[in-house]
Amino acid sequence: MAQSAAAPVVTPISLKAIAPWAVFFGILMLVLLYFVGAEQGATSVFSGVGVHEWVHDGRHLLGFPCH
Repeated sequence: MAQSAAAPVVTPISLKAIAPWAVFFGILMLVLLYFVGAEQGATSVFSGVGVHEWVHDGRHLLGFPCH
């Protein structure tokens, strides 16, 4: 006798459940983009060049000029 495997039931995730996580990761990405792209000069949050040196290669990889 052949047994048929039942298809797995996929439960959709509501937008109400995803929205807080999407907002959280969106804000996190904007903060990361700020530190990679703009953390120097007049808008600097931290003084010195420490953050600039940590994100220097990522800055060039993403096309931000820094020299």
